[in-house]
Amino acid sequence: MNEKTIINADRSYRLAEQKAVEYFNSLADQHAGETYVPTLTKDFESWKSNHIHRRSLLSFFTNKKKPSQKDYHRYIGWLDMTGKLEPYLDRSISYIFMRDMGKALDSPETKQRIQSVVNGLKKDLTTKQADNDDVFSMAKLYRKAQRNGIESTLIWVTEKLKTITANIPEGMDAEEAQRKLIKIIAGLVMQEIEELGDEVAPEEKSTRLDTTIRLGYAYGLTYPFIDDLLDSNVLSEQERNQYSELIRVTLVTGAVPELGEWTGKNRNLMLFIHSELKAAFEFIKENQPEEEWRAFLEQAYVFFKSQEVDRVKNLANENYTNEELYVPVILKSSASRLIVRSIISAPEDEGIDNRTFYYGIYNQLADDFADMVDDREGGRVTPYTYYLEHHKKRPDLINPFELYWTVIANLIHQVYDSDPKTSDIILDRAINGLKRFKEKKGDKGYNEVMELFFSANPAFNQTIQQMVRKATDVDFFDKLLRDHMVSNLQKERKEREEFTEMTRMMRKEINDFLPISNGGSVSIMNEPIIEAANYSLISGGKRLRPIVTWFMGTEKYRLDKAAILPLLKSLEYMHTASLIYDDLPAQDNADLRRGNPTLHEAYNTAVAELTGLFLTQKAVEEQASLETFDAKLVLQLIHYSASVTAEMCRGQAMDLKTKEEPLTLEQLNQMCFYKTGLGFEAALIMPAILAGTDELEKQALKKFARHAGIAFQIKDDLLDVDGDQELLGKSPNRDSKNNNSTFVSVLGQEGAKKEMWEHYCLGMEILQELKQENPFLKHVLNYLVHRDY
Repeated sequence: MNEKTIINADRSYRLAEQKAVEYFNSLADQHAGETYVPTLTKDFESWKSNHIHRRSLLSFFTNKKKPSQKDYHRYIGWLDMTGKLEPYLDRSISYIFMRDMGKALDSPETKQRIQSVVNGLKKDLTTKQADNDDVFSMAKLYRKAQRNGIESTLIWVTEKLKTITANIPEGMDAEEAQRKLIKIIAGLVMQEIEELGDEVAPEEKSTRLDTTIRLGYAYGLTYPFIDDLLDSNVLSEQERNQYSELIRVTLVTGAVPELGEWTGKNRNLMLFIHSELKAAFEFIKENQPEEEWRAFLEQAYVFFKSQEVDRVKNLANENYTNEELYVPVILKSSASRLIVRSIISAPEDEGIDNRTFYYGIYNQLADDFADMVDDREGGRVTPYTYYLEHHKKRPDLINPFELYWTVIANLIHQVYDSDPKTSDIILDRAINGLKRFKEKKGDKGYNEVMELFFSANPAFNQTIQQMVRKATDVDFFDKLLRDHMVSNLQKERKEREEFTEMTRMMRKEINDFLPISNGGSVSIMNEPIIEAANYSLISGGKRLRPIVTWFMGTEKYRLDKAAILPLLKSLEYMHTASLIYDDLPAQDNADLRRGNPTLHEAYNTAVAELTGLFLTQKAVEEQASLETFDAKLVLQLIHYSASVTAEMCRGQAMDLKTKEEPLTLEQLNQMCFYKTGLGFEAALIMPAILAGTDELEKQALKKFARHAGIAFQIKDDLLDVDGDQELLGKSPNRDSKNNNSTFVSVLGQEGAKKEMWEHYCLGMEILQELKQENPFLKHVLNYLVHRDY
């Protein structure tokens, strides 16, 4: 490739490597002298007074049992009840300020900022609705984004995450990729908020947060699509080399080259990745001051090169030196954090940069310890996997677990000047990591690991194990939040899969019983109408209304499925009739519906009109055959159904009357509710009527249906603009051709998306009021706004 370099990549790496070698040699000397053992033993003597307590007899009777941290809300509640919440949040936020922002905890300004964050977080966690809130729910995130004026940014990043997750290839973990991206974005936002301070104007805050979220996405994208992809077995060796070279050229020239020829099964994947990463790289470049762009590229190159140095190592090679094992670890762990400061253009601060540099290896060694079994199985070379593989034949190898404690002693006393709070938090984190490892591996597995890695220091091992067994109050909010996020992602996936399977099964069964039989008594004169009706009924469709009714009837109200079968039919007959009328030349004049020619195109207008009337009456006939229910309830249902049909006709008439007329948002919402929202309302209210539900619940269901219906219609309007005709089963841009007022024409695409998410949030908030135990309706609402057709 022809390169016009703008950084001296080799020089940049050599300078960083030299600093890392000096740091490693210092650590190696401290390790060789075992100075960390008496130093940390003394530190733990002071530390344990705050973390190891004898339980009084009174506390045995009065204290509630500590709940599992897997139960997020109960655990937060227990911390609050026992008076432990504030110190828990204080050490957690202090740790984040130290780890992610390079702050010194003895600084008065930092202490003040930490206390401010702790106060705000405690208030947020202990509000009345917090126990019912899903921390990571889109509704809650959207409301928070609204308060900061960045709801469009949240919509953008949500759509991006959906696209990225859908394009993670087999052999890689899509959930983990999503989690990493969210973590990177959150980390950058946290740092930007800290840089902003409290005095910034709301408009400036919104602008900078918008940029930061987009920068976080741009930088975070490198983790799944560079690091994880190159570490996986998705690419062949040739593809991996080709891709690595492309990244190297990008970093030394500051410009993304063309992908070049790429053949084989990964071609489409690489075209997508190249397009996304190119846009991400250029966005970072646009938002870097010119004088800082070179520094960013140099730091990014050091990070990439150190990753590559480790990536090509072979676990079977017996000859790697200690320096070769640890120096790349120092480089990549420090560079990844320094890049974050560079991306948000944080002002230069030698103290922060140095602390960040020295801190990195501590976190990396802790992570590598937790992942060493998986890393070894995957053949990856880390200080731990290499030591496990070769320590018996290589007595010169530094024990990585001993070096980990050496780093801790060095951080506490050389980097943070023996600050008591810093010492306490670093030791908290170390003991908490071992507690979590023990819980994961069990006593036997844990003890085997400790015997190996602590074999040369039994006395120090005994000290550490005493802390692991007896210490309390060493857990951290970021770990709780991470576990909760992972648990939520897994739960969401399971629920989504169950929802998809349930709706697939229901749709198949509904499709089987929908067609109308000719029957022996039907005159030949009626057959064209039945044929036309079945043409419309069997041409597909989401069957969303009868599916919702089926669920509400059988799962919510415990009605017999066979008994409500006529109701399911009636709903789809009514809906199909409304589509037939909607498509007529005198109305929307559509040519395609559900992927097939519309009924008036396949037959003629007269047949279509008669078929719509026929299906409407068949719906009434089905409702009148609900024989197992109280006659008064059935009569109430038919009365309600007739009023809904009348209101839907009013909505369609309103639509026709206002063609080519600009509508207000209020008019559009009203018309949309009549045309679409009432159909969802009927699907919810009809089974509620048969179950004899009280009026309060019906009113709440009506409110939910209103917001769900409007959200559905807005999504339809958005899909009409940029949807895929093959997926939609109908021609796009029908609304603009017919000069219809839509949410997109009135609000624009961005405004329409905001309005859709507003109704989504309102719908979700009503579901919280209803206290629905089954997440079915939540996933219906999710489907409405996330669907592609």
